[in-house]
Amino acid sequence: MTKLLEMNHTLCFATRTRLNVAATSPFVLSAGDGRGYCSKTTCLPYRLKFTCYATLSAVVKEHNTSGFNGKEAALLVDELRNNFNTGRTKSYEWRISQLQNISRMLDEKEKCITEALYQDLSKPELEAFLAEISNTKTSCTLAIKELKNWMTPETVETSVTTFPSSAQIVSEPLGVVLVISAWNFPFLLSVEPVIGAISAGNAVVLKPSEIAPATSALLAKLFSEYLDKTTIRVIEGGVPETTALLDQKWDKIFFTGGARVARIIMAAAARNLTPVVLELGGKCPALVDSDVNLQVAARRIIAGKWACNNGQACIGVDYVITTKDFALKLIDALKTELNTFFGETPLESKDLSRIVNSFHFRRLESMLKENGVANKIVHGGQTIEEKLKISPTIVVDVPEASSIMQEEIFGPLLPIVTVEKIEDGFQVIRSKPKPLAAYLFTNNKELQEQFVQGVSAGGISINDTVLHVTLKDLPFGGVGESGIGAYHGKFSYETFSHKKGVLYRSFSGDADLRYPPYTQKKKMVLKALLSSNIFAAIWAFFGFSQDSS
Repeated sequence: MTKLLEMNHTLCFATRTRLNVAATSPFVLSAGDGRGYCSKTTCLPYRLKFTCYATLSAVVKEHNTSGFNGKEAALLVDELRNNFNTGRTKSYEWRISQLQNISRMLDEKEKCITEALYQDLSKPELEAFLAEISNTKTSCTLAIKELKNWMTPETVETSVTTFPSSAQIVSEPLGVVLVISAWNFPFLLSVEPVIGAISAGNAVVLKPSEIAPATSALLAKLFSEYLDKTTIRVIEGGVPETTALLDQKWDKIFFTGGARVARIIMAAAARNLTPVVLELGGKCPALVDSDVNLQVAARRIIAGKWACNNGQACIGVDYVITTKDFALKLIDALKTELNTFFGETPLESKDLSRIVNSFHFRRLESMLKENGVANKIVHGGQTIEEKLKISPTIVVDVPEASSIMQEEIFGPLLPIVTVEKIEDGFQVIRSKPKPLAAYLFTNNKELQEQFVQGVSAGGISINDTVLHVTLKDLPFGGVGESGIGAYHGKFSYETFSHKKGVLYRSFSGDADLRYPPYTQKKKMVLKALLSSNIFAAIWAFFGFSQDSS
């Protein structure tokens, strides 16, 4: 695994320039700003030397000061596997008790969770509750309610060739699984996959993001207080800890982050043929027709961009496509609603999250300063680096080659792309890798159908943004470079389960048709049975058939 990390790219995706780094420098699976985030009141002492890219980036390898190394990781996995092999996590009683403890934790520690999210991201209290705590509660409540149903074997039909028999699909836990979460929704993206893993009966190791250190520390504390420490563990840390964990054999790895690091995760998993779930991201488009309710459309775009962790969300609106004739009206509506939501001085708004750290602040600022972009700002563009604040910013028709159009933005910058007719927007979307989410605003039913059938994305919302991920009967996951696998609701249970086919037969009804010697009569009867022609089978059994082959 170390070699894989050392071979990681030296191309900085944020600036699209080569880095002055030796080819053998060990690059790793993290994201930071070189020092963590410091303010006048809080300093999170996290030292990283270099970072690159939006969600999970490359940093120069740091020394392991936690004492958690490959040997410790191997001992941890062995301990959890031994405890899993006792069978205790497979019982309904164990699973439901752990889920109930998570539910109790969410109720009792809501304030602590909100404070940690504010410390890491300045996330507004209501946004923290709606986006992270409430969604986690919903997932946990659903799992508690449906767990018995999910665990119940599914009876399936058998065929005449196995008569008399019965068959079932039985869900079994995979074993010991690893969950690696992201910093942008550090509580939700940590706990929700763990809920699925516990529901399915697995032992779990959670590796929270070190880029949200307050939430990471809180998760470690709460899990040790509320959950079974012999089968559910949190490992904090950065590069060395992640490397040590990935060097182990797991029964599944669940990773939330960026596509480039996902390739490293897959390479590590491939050594042991470990299955993976990769929840990634991409440039999520919003195609806006001219027949919409303009105010509602603008508000919902804002909700899926700036009111969604200030754009730092994998399903957030990354860019908007609309017609040249309609663009000015849409921009005016966005400006009006932005002023309503965040005031005329949005950098002072308490309802707008900050950028996670100074590296990402500078990355976003450099996007705005690129040639062909700086002169296309039609709204916003104000920044305060010491507060890590960037105001909601709109740019129009910037060069396609600019990094703001080539890379996932992961911040409060919104490019608007104009086309001659709305159908031309389909080609713009198809010219980019498949996104995690795609949005369409229109009252045209035919256009809606064309969009659903013609745009490949992890998920789609028509006339809204983001909300499709709150429906637990819909799978949430990517396609292509936006991810592999899905979760949420029952899909979380299934992604951490193996569907085992089981056939039940008695010792009666043992016909000799399947056994040698293979006669012409047996051939005729079996061919008739396999074609589901019972009358022909009976006819052949008595030696009558026109089939002379």
